[in-house]
Amino acid sequence: MKSIIASLVLAGAASAHTIFQQIGINGVMQTRLDYMRLPTYDGPITDVTSGDMTCNGGPNPLVIVSNKVATVAAGSQITLQWGHTLDVDFNTGMIIDASHNGPVMAYMAKVSSATGTPPKNGWFKIYEDGLSGGQWAVAKLINNKGKVTVTIPACIAPGDYLLRGELIALHSASSYPGAQLYMECAQLRVTGGGSTTPASYNIPGVYSGSDPGIKFNLYAGATSYTIPGPRPFTCSGGGGTPQQPPSTPVPVPTQEPTPPPPSGGGTVVKWGQCGGIGFTGPTGCVSGSTCIKVNDYYFQCQ
Repeated sequence: MKSIIASLVLAGAASAHTIFQQIGINGVMQTRLDYMRLPTYDGPITDVTSGDMTCNGGPNPLVIVSNKVATVAAGSQITLQWGHTLDVDFNTGMIIDASHNGPVMAYMAKVSSATGTPPKNGWFKIYEDGLSGGQWAVAKLINNKGKVTVTIPACIAPGDYLLRGELIALHSASSYPGAQLYMECAQLRVTGGGSTTPASYNIPGVYSGSDPGIKFNLYAGATSYTIPGPRPFTCSGGGGTPQQPPSTPVPVPTQEPTPPPPSGGGTVVKWGQCGGIGFTGPTGCVSGSTCIKVNDYYFQCQ
C-alpha cells in the first residue's frame, strides 16, 4: 500500500501541509486510511465560506473515500492523527511544519448514513485547544506524533456520525484570506448513548473572515487567542455557545439515481477511478479491490 500511496502524493511532497488521516478507538490505532474521507494533496482551504469547509475537497479532491464505518460506543475516546502526507512515518516524519502554529478542533454531525453526502448543517464542536501556557495546540500535536484524543459525548443519540478534525495554521493569518484550514472527516457509528441533541451550526457558516481566531497576527507577541466557532458541547449542559448567530440550515441536494459504471477495458490500481457519469476509462480493479461508488460521478477501486 505504501508504494501506491507514495505515487499519489508526489504533488504535495514539497509542501509543509498536513492531513488528518487515521483514527484510534480507546487507544487502539486503526488500519491507516480506514473509515476516512481523504485527499492525496495536503493543501489547505483558506476561504471560510467555501463549501469545501465541511470535509475538504475542491482544490484537494477527496479521492480516497472509505466504504467502512467505525462502530464506537458513546463516551469512547477517539484519537485523531495528522501527518504531512499519506505515507509519512508518524514516528520520524513531518506532521506539519513547526511554523504552522494554531488551534486544533473536532466537530461531529449526525447523518442518515456515514458514507453519504456530508451535510452543511448539524455540526457541533466536541473539542478545542488553542494557546495555553505559551504553547500552541499544533506544537503539542507535533510533539505527540500527530495525535490528539477527544471523547465522544456519552449522552448523544446512537446513529451514524461524521467526525471532522480541523487544524488552523496562523502563520499567514494577519490578513484575510490567510489562515490555512486543514480538515478531513472520519465515518463513525455511535452505539449506546442517550437522546441529547446538541445545538448545531452550519459549516461553512460557523466562521467568518473577520473572526479574531481567523484573522490573527501570530508574530505580535499575543499571550491569548480566541478559538473560532462555538465552545465545545458537553453533556452537563456546558458549551455550544456561539460567537456569532447560527446560520440558516442548508438543505442537502437530492442526488439522481446512481448510474452503473461504464464499460471499458483494462484494470485500475487501488484508490483509482473506475466509473461514474462521463467516465470512459477502464472499470476493472486490480486483484484484491472492488469498484465502489463514491458519488454519481466517481467510482473508486477500494
